Amino acid sequence: MEPTGFWAELAPADRRKVAESATRRSYRRGQTVCREGDLASVVQVLLSGHVRIVHGTPDGREVVVGVRGAGDIIGELAAIDELPRSATVEALDDIDVLEVPGDRFVTLCRTRPRISWAVLLVLSSRLRSVARQWLDIGGGAAARRVAAQLLQLAIQHGVPLGNDIRIAVPATQAELAMTAAMSRESWARATRDLRHQGVISTGRRQVTIHRMAELRRLAS
Repeated sequence: MEPTGFWAELAPADRRKVAESATRRSYRRGQTVCREGDLASVVQVLLSGHVRIVHGTPDGREVVVGVRGAGDIIGELAAIDELPRSATVEALDDIDVLEVPGDRFVTLCRTRPRISWAVLLVLSSRLRSVARQWLDIGGGAAARRVAAQLLQLAIQHGVPLGNDIRIAVPATQAELAMTAAMSRESWARATRDLRHQGVISTGRRQVTIHRMAELRRLAS
């Protein structure tokens, strides 16, 4: 695995300690890794593949709030504060993970400063990301919200293809609209306008950005 995120912050000795305390497990695409409200405390380090993080709303909807990839950690909050899981995690493709029981992970954090520091850096990064999302997506016209959302997805998951950037979209159109705090119809109209302007093209579960500079301008 190419080290990124939490895993990249660990020294080789700390990675070995985590691996020694863990069980390796695989999940198939579409399988639920954990559910919001679960009491079981297990910390997972993604070795390969991607998962999406889904929150349930009071009116029964599900909102995709993040995507994690190889090297990322999930479930650390439930291990630290001993509260139920705060979100549902679903495999976007076939994934492999290291699963560490929550109490063992807490012990590792208490006895291995590099591990606890890596967790702190992860939490700090996620907090900043949430703040940016609220600033970028939380207000403004529909076109600006969608442009900001696509820009964020491009930064997180975009793959360069010549002068273009292709994004494997980790959510349905309805879920993306909810995340952008707008109706599905408004989201569809905004993306249709972007297609007509030649800024993007779309396919099944994918968006290709052709004019990144223009998308940045629209998002600002």
